[in-house]
Amino acid sequence: MSKSQSIPKETKKPRLNSAFQELMRVHWWMAGCYLILFSTGLFMARLQRGQFLRSELYDFHKSIGVLTMALLTWRILTLLRVWWRKYTKRAPKLSLAWWRIFALHTSLYLFMWAVPITGFLLSNSFRANNVKFFGILLPDIFPENRAMVEIGRSLHFWLAYTFLACISLHMITYWKVVRANWRRWLNFVRKYTSPKKSGES
Repeated sequence: MSKSQSIPKETKKPRLNSAFQELMRVHWWMAGCYLILFSTGLFMARLQRGQFLRSELYDFHKSIGVLTMALLTWRILTLLRVWWRKYTKRAPKLSLAWWRIFALHTSLYLFMWAVPITGFLLSNSFRANNVKFFGILLPDIFPENRAMVEIGRSLHFWLAYTFLACISLHMITYWKVVRANWRRWLNFVRKYTSPKKSGES
């Protein structure tokens, strides 16, 4: 086979995998966002009203929550593209393992939607015009209603921790993938933080 014939074959492969690669990029962006959300959420819960930077931290937490919802929309659209390309060629084998993985992922997507929505419920119920996206005021989803504040707070709290439990189960299920990515991350950090050897320019 000539070089001119092999070039189209080589350039075709990235296009076939582009949707999956995009899905993985969104996956890791969202993982980083949720790490920030859980970290700031734990810290915020220990701050007293009126404490220094408390209001700014809440606004930052809400902004990242809004960002995750935008990324979730992008992720779902990309996932549908991946499923279309995959399952139009070959139907899935509906085994017990497949249904178990499907149920876990469906639960994760439901929590990815429900946790930010209950955050909106809590914020909007407490006070109107209370959610900003990095300084940009967003329209309210729910009406101001002080009677719903405690309901919103409880839902946001318990759904967030149930979501965290599902994430832990997800990490255990894909432990080999998590470990491989952790090693790649450590190698990346070592590469750019280790001092250069003597004699290197």
